[in-house]
Amino acid sequence: MEKQAPRVLFDGVATLRVLAYLLDLFIIFAVGIGLWIAFIILGVLSFGLLTPIGVVATAFLPLAYHSYFIGRQGATPGMRFLGLEVRTAQGARPDFVQAFIMTVLFYITVSVTFWLVLVVSLFNERRRTLHDILSGTIVRRAG
Repeated sequence: MEKQAPRVLFDGVATLRVLAYLLDLFIIFAVGIGLWIAFIILGVLSFGLLTPIGVVATAFLPLAYHSYFIGRQGATPGMRFLGLEVRTAQGARPDFVQAFIMTVLFYITVSVTFWLVLVVSLFNERRRTLHDILSGTIVRRAG
């Protein structure tokens, strides 16, 4: 059973999550450019043999980014900047497995429903999205 948390922990969370995701996308884009440059150089030096590894690494970058930061710090850099954190339904920080599951579910549900699945957050008090519910996590204001 979930602990009851003060409503103030969830005020404005939906908007802050969107802004945090945009900040994270900017960071992922910058890291992705650096990764591509590195793999272009490695691809040339290896006569193209390492190019497929670069494609796969770049494709999995968002998954690795979100899973790592949520599992290690309980928030991505964008979330931390905007004062958000991810917690389990019991109030603890998620581990790497739960962070990975949350991230995979996010990308699957968003890609399949063309972002419409995020509307779920508008109909519950804690602004939980479908991937939050399925992974047993809550995004709230840090505190």
